[in-house]
Amino acid sequence: MAAGPGAPRAPFNFKSILQQMVQRGASDLHLKVGRPPTLRINADLAPLPLPALRPEDLSTLAKEIMTPKQVKEFADFREADFATGVPGIGRFRVNAYQQRGTIAFAIRTVPHQAKSIGELNLPAIVDDIAMLPRGLVLVTGVTGSGKSTALASILQVINEKRYANIITIEDPIEFLHRDIKCHINQREVGTDTGSFAQALRRVLRQDPDVILIGEIRDLDTLDTALKAADTGHLVFSTLHTTDATQTINRILSFYPPHQQNEVRFALSNALAAVVSLRLVPRVDRPGRVPACEVLINTAAVREQIREVSKTLNIPDLIKEGTVQYGMQSFDQSLMSWYSKGTISYENALFYATNPNELALRVQGVAASSDTSWDEFQTDETA
Repeated sequence: MAAGPGAPRAPFNFKSILQQMVQRGASDLHLKVGRPPTLRINADLAPLPLPALRPEDLSTLAKEIMTPKQVKEFADFREADFATGVPGIGRFRVNAYQQRGTIAFAIRTVPHQAKSIGELNLPAIVDDIAMLPRGLVLVTGVTGSGKSTALASILQVINEKRYANIITIEDPIEFLHRDIKCHINQREVGTDTGSFAQALRRVLRQDPDVILIGEIRDLDTLDTALKAADTGHLVFSTLHTTDATQTINRILSFYPPHQQNEVRFALSNALAAVVSLRLVPRVDRPGRVPACEVLINTAAVREQIREVSKTLNIPDLIKEGTVQYGMQSFDQSLMSWYSKGTISYENALFYATNPNELALRVQGVAASSDTSWDEFQTDETA
């Protein structure tokens, strides 16, 4: 029964809200003044049946979960990123920011244990990418597409199968990895090192076999990643790009015109693979599955990256490399999920790169000589 207007209001119980977040399988929690705590469950926002938050609720919460250094960072910049663990509940990535003069929080749950590549429904080729001896591997997608989760599962594969020294530079540390076969050192910006740039300047002196950079944000970070990959290290990082073509174009855009020849050559040598993700709602049960585009840097891809005069035609290269190299496009991935009855036809088209072509494929309109889609279609859709 609701309390009367004069009744005392129950105190804001952050731990209880986090428990509900974990129990309901929510990916995110949003806290802002004037609204009740709101969960994101399978991409949809779901407000909890609780009173609207007051400024004092969130100010008190900030003091409870932020260190003095993070409080100072927030005071200076009006935003702060950090991770926090709550005993008995879980680990969370937190972004504190100011809106309309009051503090707000976006909180993401981080599983205690990285899931396997199979559990994440990623294609088998990702297992092979994890075991590459060297090169730059980029995992890309929009915010909330599963980049960090995919990277954690890739590191888990390496940890279980290789003896390697792994150095991670993260802001903040999300998944906590324990040593299995690997020697894993996780460094958090602001706690273990002053900045990405500072950590990267010295990372090659730490005898790494594998380097994980939380995100490529600037030219210095990109330069170091390319050099490390080119000198025999396996380097993983993320970019907020939507597909392999945009990823390569974004990297090239970091550099001025007079350096384009040089960077194209460096990228063509250093790049190993691009894995791009889009999470699509399921129709067979609650949840989402990843539509996944995979580009492997073959000789044909390297040649096209180096050619300044040519426009990138990555979709055709992926299509040509599907059978031999295990590449796949978003549309092929979506076709696979649709033909299994996992996602709806409407969502397959909504998330497709080329909806018209996918619609024709579903209708069975395709050249008989094109076999690149065969493994992505069941008999009913072929």
